[in-house]
Amino acid sequence: MLLSGVTITFIKQFALGIWLTFPMLLSIAVSILVLGQIAGKIEHWPNYESFYWSFITATTVGYGDIRPTHKSSRFFAIVIALMGLTMTGIFIAVAVHAATLALTAHDAAMNVK
Repeated sequence: MLLSGVTITFIKQFALGIWLTFPMLLSIAVSILVLGQIAGKIEHWPNYESFYWSFITATTVGYGDIRPTHKSSRFFAIVIALMGLTMTGIFIAVAVHAATLALTAHDAAMNVK
C-alpha cells in the first residue's frame, strides 16, 4: 500500500514541482544565507553561528541561544523570517498541488473501472 499508484504519482508530481520552483527556492535560501552573514558581521558572530542563526530564524524555530542585539540585525531577522515563511509556503503549495493531482488521477482511474 505504501508504494501505491497514488503515492508514486504524488512523489513524481512533488519532485517535478520542486524542480520547477528550485530557482526561486535557491534564491530565497541564498538570500537568507547572505542576510544572516551580514547580521553576523554586525553582531561579531563567527560565520558558522551566523549560518546557524539565519536558518533557525528562517524556519521560525528560534531557539533563542543566539539573538541579535543591534537594530539593523533585528531588521534582518524579520526579513529572514518572512523569507523563511515564503519558502515554507512554496513547499506546502507544491505538496498540496502534487496531492491534488495524485488524488484526481486515482479518482479518474477508479471511475473507469
